Amino acid sequence: MVRLWIALGVAAVVFYIYSVADCALFDRSRVRGLPKPVWLLIIILFPIIGGILWFLIGRGRRRADNVRRVTAPDDDPEFLGKLRMDRDQEERIRQLEQELAELDENGPDNDQTGRRDG
Repeated sequence: MVRLWIALGVAAVVFYIYSVADCALFDRSRVRGLPKPVWLLIIILFPIIGGILWFLIGRGRRRADNVRRVTAPDDDPEFLGKLRMDRDQEERIRQLEQELAELDENGPDNDQTGRRDG
């Protein structure tokens, strides 16, 4: 029975130290309910109950904007925009190649080819 009390006492001390350290080092903008110094005071005055309240109420979760969601390529607007831009560039290249081919087929308008062969 004494071992159980010792183990519970050690667990309570570890939980108390962890609660105080977590509250002290936690990002101030994510603390919910009360200001951070008040949470520290509650944890110090009421070690076990204060720590439990800190983890249940005071400690905020990560905001959705901080978490980057992984999306499939066909759902990603940036990826789709890049594909659209690539398609437009390929179409422009095809048009330019077609114009150049037409110019090569028609040849120059006059007989001066710019060559000095002979």
